[in-house]
Amino acid sequence: MRRIPNGMFAWLLITPAMIILLGFSVLPMITTIWTSLQEPGIGASIGPANYERMVGDGVFLQSLRNNLVFSLVTVPISLAIAMLMAVLVDREIRARGFLRMAFFTPAMLPVVAAAAIWLAFYQPNFGLINAIAQGLGLPGQNWLGNPTTVLPALMVVMVWKEAGFFMLFYLAGLQTISPELNEASKLEGTGRWTHFRRITFPLLLPTTLFTSIVGVANSFKQIDFIFVMTQGGPNNASNLLLYNIYLQAFPNRNPEFAAAMTAVLVLILVVLAVIQIRMFDKRIHYR
Repeated sequence: MRRIPNGMFAWLLITPAMIILLGFSVLPMITTIWTSLQEPGIGASIGPANYERMVGDGVFLQSLRNNLVFSLVTVPISLAIAMLMAVLVDREIRARGFLRMAFFTPAMLPVVAAAAIWLAFYQPNFGLINAIAQGLGLPGQNWLGNPTTVLPALMVVMVWKEAGFFMLFYLAGLQTISPELNEASKLEGTGRWTHFRRITFPLLLPTTLFTSIVGVANSFKQIDFIFVMTQGGPNNASNLLLYNIYLQAFPNRNPEFAAAMTAVLVLILVVLAVIQIRMFDKRIHYR
């Protein structure tokens, strides 16, 4: 039987993956950039008009500002809670299996179902949040109808849903740490906080790098629960970037402008990922 040369065999192995990558990632990105450069109007030429429009578009700037604040708040809090939950359920405690399931349950819920649950919680007349507030003697709020409280209210939903998902990665990371390190710490009388700060946390940094990149990407891809809970309101106070792209592409029938915003969104995600990798890479100790 004739042997296939190694080089050709390698190309045969990667060809299916390259076709999928080109068809579902590279080609759509090229098409998006080409569409974004088409200026509106009959017989219009190619140019940067859609990008120039973004600079002066108040709704775009507000959705971008909302999304940056949304990411800066939700990602670190989600990762911190996920790490704490993973450390807790990694120990030998009672009902450990139940706790793991309880922490992970929000991540398993469909986004629309989670949004419906929190929509009921935030109801100003009979919602659970206002009932607890009034029980504590605090005034009730229209959480989703007030421009000041709507974005923090959505952040709570995001953290609630994402923390359990990231907990799985931290739990996997914890179980790769050698038990000998724990035994050595116990023999030397090291406290739990010192052990976590000097051993556990540094060894979890590769997991933190991965989860932070995924978390930032997820925070810029939220559209479902905004559609269900606020539809970007009131007065665009909860309008995030991807929801704004959806509004421009479909209800407003302006695909060129939506394509320009999509290109900017991808650029933002790439830049943030590079910053995260550079920030974490110097501190990571790969084993």
